[in-house]
Amino acid sequence: MTKKWKIYLIHHSHTDIGYTERQEKIERFHVDYIKRVIRILDDITSGKKPEWEGYKYTCENYWQVEQFLKNSTKEEQDKFEHYVHEGLIDISLTYLNLTELVDKDVLAKKLSDGRNYANEKQMKLNSAMTADINGYSWGYAEIMYQNGITNFFSCLHTHHGMFPLYKKQTPFWWETPNGHKVLVWNGDHYQLGNEFMLLPNTNISYQIRDEFTGDWETDQFEITEERVFRYVKNLEMEGYPYSFVPAMISGVMTDNAPPNPRMMEIIHRFNEKHGEQIEIEVVTLNHFFEILRNETVDIPTYGGDWPDWWADGVGSTPAPTKIYRDAQRKYQLSKKLDPNMQLGNPTFFSEAEHQLMMYAEHTWGYASSVGEPWNTLVNDLDYRKGAYAVNANSLISRNLDEVLANLGEESLQADREKYFKIINPHKRPVTDYTKVHIKHWEDVDGEYFHFKRDGFIEVIDCQTNEILVSQVVMVPGGNDIEFMISLAANENRLVKVRQIVEKPSGETESNHAYRGNDGVSDLAPYIGYQQPANHHVIETDHYRIIFNDTTGIEKMIAKTTGANLIHPNAIHAPFTGVYEKTPITTDACQERRRMGRNRKGRITERDVAKLVAIDQVADGAIYTTMKMEFALEGTNMYVVLLKVYKELPKIAVTVRIQKQNEWAPENLYIPLPFGDGQNHELFAEKTGSIFRPAIDQIPGSNIDFYLLQNGMIFKNKNQDLVVVLKDNPLISLGTLAHHEIELSNEQTKVKNKDLVYSWVMNNFWETNFKVDLSGFYEFDYQLYLSGDNETPEALIEKCQELNEGLVAFAYNPQENEIG
Repeated sequence: MTKKWKIYLIHHSHTDIGYTERQEKIERFHVDYIKRVIRILDDITSGKKPEWEGYKYTCENYWQVEQFLKNSTKEEQDKFEHYVHEGLIDISLTYLNLTELVDKDVLAKKLSDGRNYANEKQMKLNSAMTADINGYSWGYAEIMYQNGITNFFSCLHTHHGMFPLYKKQTPFWWETPNGHKVLVWNGDHYQLGNEFMLLPNTNISYQIRDEFTGDWETDQFEITEERVFRYVKNLEMEGYPYSFVPAMISGVMTDNAPPNPRMMEIIHRFNEKHGEQIEIEVVTLNHFFEILRNETVDIPTYGGDWPDWWADGVGSTPAPTKIYRDAQRKYQLSKKLDPNMQLGNPTFFSEAEHQLMMYAEHTWGYASSVGEPWNTLVNDLDYRKGAYAVNANSLISRNLDEVLANLGEESLQADREKYFKIINPHKRPVTDYTKVHIKHWEDVDGEYFHFKRDGFIEVIDCQTNEILVSQVVMVPGGNDIEFMISLAANENRLVKVRQIVEKPSGETESNHAYRGNDGVSDLAPYIGYQQPANHHVIETDHYRIIFNDTTGIEKMIAKTTGANLIHPNAIHAPFTGVYEKTPITTDACQERRRMGRNRKGRITERDVAKLVAIDQVADGAIYTTMKMEFALEGTNMYVVLLKVYKELPKIAVTVRIQKQNEWAPENLYIPLPFGDGQNHELFAEKTGSIFRPAIDQIPGSNIDFYLLQNGMIFKNKNQDLVVVLKDNPLISLGTLAHHEIELSNEQTKVKNKDLVYSWVMNNFWETNFKVDLSGFYEFDYQLYLSGDNETPEALIEKCQELNEGLVAFAYNPQENEIG
């Protein structure tokens, strides 16, 4: 030993909501744990338990404290505050251990709850920690900083993941997108202290594999001595610059562990014997950062994203995740339409925020979800997890209903004149398509729409008296009428659906040979004849899309530049499904466990969808729709609907899937192979930030996949392609083949120009992912070309506008509102 060492233990209980028990039971556990800590500290300060002197406890997140405050007496709350002020209890100001699914507004609101409590109680708290999760959106750093969190301890878990910077137990300054800095300790596993056997009667090793693993014969204190000294000597050999090292410790070696002061008995014994060389002390989270900030060792600064290796859990529950994403859009629309919170229901809105946060919490099922998918508790917890998304959607939908009602939305009524209000909720002018719905039993000017042919109605702008070009499609329950409209920022406009005043005369037979009596349009264009859409090509002012008879989309030409939007190295056609299955040669869990950081095995079987039918199902005034049916392993149905608009450079894509049940590890990807592979840059939006995957990242972080918010941009010199992800947020970057996992560095920046896949389904994890992906699904995407050389920020805003759309609803105007 070249110096005296200090091991700083931070005692906490890892919050894993739904992994070890029912979610509501875990809530009760953490309330009782804080109450237990108060009783422990009472016993210590009263002199009843001197052997526990030096015990301290850190609440891993504010959610634990929030639940305690809701379920405790005034006396218990006063004691809790007292012990926080005394430095014996600490509060990490993160709210929960989260996936990147949560959006920036909900995250900021929940972090502010902890900050407000600390400020109200005059608690000097500025630190936060997370455990288990393996990364965070770049915007997370900025949102922490804005809420007074300037210290951040990451206790990551390298099971199927990895720490950044190529080493752990090291600090760095994390520069936020806005140039602020948060001091990060890039830590070890959140139960490292337990591996040192500092609690009596426990010999469970998770990370340390040595001769003592599973050894119940050797005296436990001897194991403690050997492991602590080995750990410290290894740090010295590696040139570790500090004379102290932090280690998190739980009351027992499990998630959601109770507090346990008996660690102090072994710590005192160790210090009495070895304190001259290595001293162990229990500290709080905030105290540790005070110690770190007093050191003089230079700390490097890094900016960029820190992608979470565990973000892929959302791909195992695509159905509730789709419901969740819809709730997020309604949440944003509620904020935009009702910025002062005067039109909606504050209770609905606030509770929706809570439910949105709970679904985004990192736990994705019970511990035996894969090994025992039939288990009652597995299914109980799965439905409870999904209920957070459903409840969030229900609550925010009710809030939005209140907002729209106060803006004049009419409920169904007979004989209503078909007026509709159209609102641009966004802060920029928007020109886009929107639609209104007329039920099958409703009439238009006294005649039932349901039985009329195309050309029966028209849409008129009541402000300008302009007739808006429209297109009608029959849907379950009635008809959707879609039309394009231009609105200024936050403008609303009144439109009316009415019978056409001047009905067009019947069609006259042409002397030109555009098509024969068979009605089939398959002639190539020639002088005087403009080719209509057919099975080979769709052409608009903006796109020329060419189809292949077996693979689907072969080329997507941007008319303004003549460039093919499809990546030159594309292996799979856009939106043509790719299915993977890794056969089970061991058992369902072991097969997954040995995949490491790949999300598939070396013997993965891969199938690419094959086109079996293609048909034009709509061709009207504003769009053409092509339906492509594919055969794909693992599915009974794989259908792509390509809706190409004629006036705007917009394409809407719907992928419909009937997925089969499969216990083996599997993935389903939808290719998004855009960009030119050389000059384009890929920009993506995550919680509170815009970044370039594989470029704007912390060194040593994940570059294989990402969890996004609204979408991404393939940015080029002459044109930019916006890709909107509506229902599933995961993308995979690069090869689908099993491969050595690269970590972000200067050489891997070229991966930014690699192939992109929408990763819509996986059941990869061996413990708590939902294993059954079977069912019917619909995933929506939008493509939008921009040639205005806008900033990435403006293009991501366009992405949000496309995702949230314009708001349209039935409205009965007053006389003075009609021109």
